[in-house]
Formats: sequence, structure tokens, C-alpha cells
Amino acid sequence: MATTLQPPPIAKLPLGIRRVKQFDSEAPSTGVWVGLAAITMTFAAFTSAMVVRQGSASDWRHFPFPTILYFNTLALIASSITLQIARHRFARVDRAATATYPAVSALYGTLVLGLAFVAGQYMAWHQLRSEGVYLSSAPSSSFFYVFTVLHALHVIGGLLGILYVISKLHRGVLRRNTLDAASRYWHFMAVLWLYLLLLLWMRI
Repeated sequence: MATTLQPPPIAKLPLGIRRVKQFDSEAPSTGVWVGLAAITMTFAAFTSAMVVRQGSASDWRHFPFPTILYFNTLALIASSITLQIARHRFARVDRAATATYPAVSALYGTLVLGLAFVAGQYMAWHQLRSEGVYLSSAPSSSFFYVFTVLHALHVIGGLLGILYVISKLHRGVLRRNTLDAASRYWHFMAVLWLYLLLLLWMRI
């Protein structure tokens, strides 16, 4: 009597959960490293220009440091922590597909904290303007606005990257190296801000 072989059962994921794609190309990481190198050179050039400008003239004006910058710093550091939590949870997707949801929630936390940082920077600029400190008020204020605005623009770029990662994760097509590249960029923005905060605090 002939026996028919049944195909092995296919494990189905819970409703709404998708498998994510694994590590693939090195292109995202390479692109981020090139971008970070360019950003580093840009801020290094501005730092050198500020040090030379401060030491070569007597019109350097000191002004009160906006207190909200310290709260903004805490928000940015917290966003890096939530991003690391998201990476840790995403690494568990191979063992438990339900880890996708906690990873998304942590990424949304990073997004909200990043937006809070940008909003806080705007409040700092508004505070300085209300005190009569503008871009053209003095060389010191010019460098302050250039450093903080340029950094904020790069943070906004990082937020767009986080949104891209979230959209990929929602569709179940996020690759591990894409998340790693976005995380590397975001952590660099946090470290860069700590450097800028210390630099401006010492010089302004």
C-alpha cells in the first residue's frame, strides 16, 4: 500500500508579525563612516577657526549660557540609550518574532527624545534672541549659532534615518546592518554634542 508523504508543517508567525531580513550588504555602514568622517572634518575646521578668532581679537563677547542646553543634553543621551535598547530587542527577533514590537516602541522613544532635543535647541536660540544675542551680535554668538544650528540639522537628518528604520521594521524588511548604521550615526551625534557643549561652555 503506497504511503504519501506530507510536507513538513510551516511555522506561522502570530498575526501582524513578520520576519526581518538579516545582514546583507556593507553599503550602509560604509556610507555612514564616510559621512561621519566628513562631519568630523567640518566641525574640526570650525573649532580651529573659533580658537584662532578668539585669540586674535579683543571683541570676543561672553554671554549667559542657556540653561535648557543641559536638559537638551540629557534628552539626547536618553535617546541613545533607547536606541541601544531597540538594537538589543531587535537582535532577539531571530529567537522570538514578538520582539519586533518592543523594538519599535524603543525606536519611537528615540524619535520623541530626538524631537525634544531639536525643540529644546530652538528654545535656546529663542532665549538668546530675547536677550539681544543674535548671529551677528559678536564673533562668539556667531560661532555659537553656527555650531548649534549645524549640529541640529545633522540631528534632523538622523531623525529621518530613524523614521526610515521604523518604516522598514513595520514592513518586516529591516536589515540588521541598516539599524546598525543608523545607530552609529545617532550615537555619533550624541558624542559630538557633548564635545560641542564642553567647547562652547569653555569658550563662551
